[in-house]
Amino acid sequence: MSAVAYDSLLSTTAVISTVFQFLSGAMICRKYIQKKSTGDSSGVPFICGFLSCSFWLRYGVLTNEQSIVLVNIIGSTLFLVYTLIYYVFTVNKRACVKQFGFVLTVLVVVILFTNRLEDQRDQMIHVTGIVCCIVTVCFFAAPLASLLHVIRAKNSESLPLPLIATSFLVSLQWLIYGILISDSFIQIPNFLGCILSLLQLGLFVLYPPRSYSGHGYKLVEQAVPY
Repeated sequence: MSAVAYDSLLSTTAVISTVFQFLSGAMICRKYIQKKSTGDSSGVPFICGFLSCSFWLRYGVLTNEQSIVLVNIIGSTLFLVYTLIYYVFTVNKRACVKQFGFVLTVLVVVILFTNRLEDQRDQMIHVTGIVCCIVTVCFFAAPLASLLHVIRAKNSESLPLPLIATSFLVSLQWLIYGILISDSFIQIPNFLGCILSLLQLGLFVLYPPRSYSGHGYKLVEQAVPY
């Protein structure tokens, strides 16, 4: 198999895997619709998912990476729909609007700033890539509190094993793709994603769950866009 064909195959499987990961939000929204309430859950993962996918979509357009464009068009659309569903069923609509307004402001400010670098396209891509990395790394940092809880309790029951395993596979695919196309902005966040996922998987070995009925085996509100 030629290098080009391998790149194409890998990018296709990475896109499919990532979209399936994004679709985990649909099951959460289904529960909102069934209960006609969001309960005490937060809409921040959906809103931040929209922000991250929007930035990566812009990066994909600037670098002409079609797989990045495709997966983040789907991702930004899904997260926007999830956010709207959350807004419909949450009682705290004002907070949701403020959070989404803040995210839109950040998105617009970054786009306007990078547009000023249009005559320096490499710098424009570089700045956008840095922003994408920062946002993605922040997503990866979110589960660290859960890791500390598992270490203290010496029980991995609260960790979502299926989601962590999926996150590792998705991060690994994008890491390899980033290496093949020599793109450090794709490599760095997904390398960190692989490390974090491996740390979490390692906790299942060190601190096996006492039962398989804990919260860790229910769908959780966490999806990391790429």
